[in-house]
Amino acid sequence: MKVILGTGDLLTLRNVARASVVAMMAGADFIKTSTGKEPTNATLPVGLVMARAIREYAQQTGMAVGFKPAGGIRTAKQSIEWLAMIKEELGESWLRSEMFRFGASGLLGDIERQLEHSATGRYSAEYRHPLA
Repeated sequence: MKVILGTGDLLTLRNVARASVVAMMAGADFIKTSTGKEPTNATLPVGLVMARAIREYAQQTGMAVGFKPAGGIRTAKQSIEWLAMIKEELGESWLRSEMFRFGASGLLGDIERQLEHSATGRYSAEYRHPLA
């Protein structure tokens, strides 16, 4: 069961932590920051709070819960920040699609542009990437 917390509506990081624990105690095997359609989506501070709740829950119960930050992650650089945070807080075992996914459809265009730059030394125009 995936639970979407809608973290922008929770107002405080303490509430994000509490909602994360409640969702996991209710049986969530994946928690997600938001639908990605809200005004406030995934932010690193919220992600850090959720990752730490996941880590504590895993330590106390032995159950690993997945995590999906959604919305607001639009560049390859931002995705690297998230990957680094997850690795530091939860470890390499969470760096698999079964445990961590991006909810970031806007990210694909930037990754395509970064790959073209790597191959040719030039960035392509965004309009050349139909999914951007």
